[in-house]
Amino acid sequence: MQKIGKCYVEHPINKFFLVISFSPFFYLLETNLYFSLFYTRIMKIFVTRKLLEPGLELLRKEHELEVFPYDRVPTKEEIILGVKGKDGLLCLLSDPIDAEVINAEPNLKMIANYAVGYDNIDLKTATKKKIPVSNTPGVLTDATAEMTWALIFSVARHVVEADKFTRAGKFKGWGPMLMLGQGVTNKTLGIVGAGRIGEAFALKSKGFKMNILYVDDRVNTILEKELGAKKVELVKLLKESDYISLHVPLTKETYHLIGEKELKMMKKNAILINTSRGPVVYEKALVKALKEKWIFGAGLDVYEHEPKISEDLKKLDNIVLQPHSASATFESRTNMAIMAAKNMLAGLKGEKPPNCVNPEIFK
Repeated sequence: MQKIGKCYVEHPINKFFLVISFSPFFYLLETNLYFSLFYTRIMKIFVTRKLLEPGLELLRKEHELEVFPYDRVPTKEEIILGVKGKDGLLCLLSDPIDAEVINAEPNLKMIANYAVGYDNIDLKTATKKKIPVSNTPGVLTDATAEMTWALIFSVARHVVEADKFTRAGKFKGWGPMLMLGQGVTNKTLGIVGAGRIGEAFALKSKGFKMNILYVDDRVNTILEKELGAKKVELVKLLKESDYISLHVPLTKETYHLIGEKELKMMKKNAILINTSRGPVVYEKALVKALKEKWIFGAGLDVYEHEPKISEDLKKLDNIVLQPHSASATFESRTNMAIMAAKNMLAGLKGEKPPNCVNPEIFK
């Protein structure tokens, strides 16, 4: 590993072996080695954050890496500086990869996003420049679904609030009114977005014998067959659900999908969970709803102006806040790194990445 400026550059070590022999067999080996070394070009990749080693190792075996050295979100200027002179860019959902970033390196050949979503990337510009863009679907499905349940129980049973209460020495013995919360069994669960994650989340409700409502563009036959789920309109779901979980991508249609009007439709005992995209929820309206007790509580893993979090949200006891860590399991993050690396390697070879989100450039 070699340090250049403030970044670390990793490159494969080429080993040459001199074989002195008149044997045709060894001559063939030498010839193949020569052509392999001659035609295999080592490309340069900028990685915007340190990832788990299995993914980086895949890239390191074939190409040269420059990894952003700080454990924080890089600025746009730092990303531009890093991408210059590179063939590939491996970035995170928190990185703004707009036209300026993409155009900073004329020879950029591949953008691999370390996330399921890719709304952080100017896909139109990348596609116009014939640059493949990839994501990492599927590998974080269960981890995110599990965190959604963790948030439900944390809010419903005052887990965080009770922990603080106990640590502060306020617990003086069992009491019939202490930390009363909401049950889950036999309640109505509303799922907004029944894609991979929404489906996995719903299927984990089986043991709680819940009534399942869902909103989606398509009929989810698995949920309807396995759980007796019903596809309904959003208004009906909001009015009838005890727990409402958001699993939609960020689009023009889903921006501020949950605002003041929608929050007022919910039950007084309702709990809202968002592990999808921050701007799907209008946070000012949510703060008002929680302060005035329109709903029982909320759990967030994502934020409207991430990484900034509303100070008003932080002051509330009826909300649980997570640092966008729904996919944070060793298994999930390792698989994400490997998938992003495989996408990158394919793209740099001129092949269509396994998880290409703009496949039309290959037509």
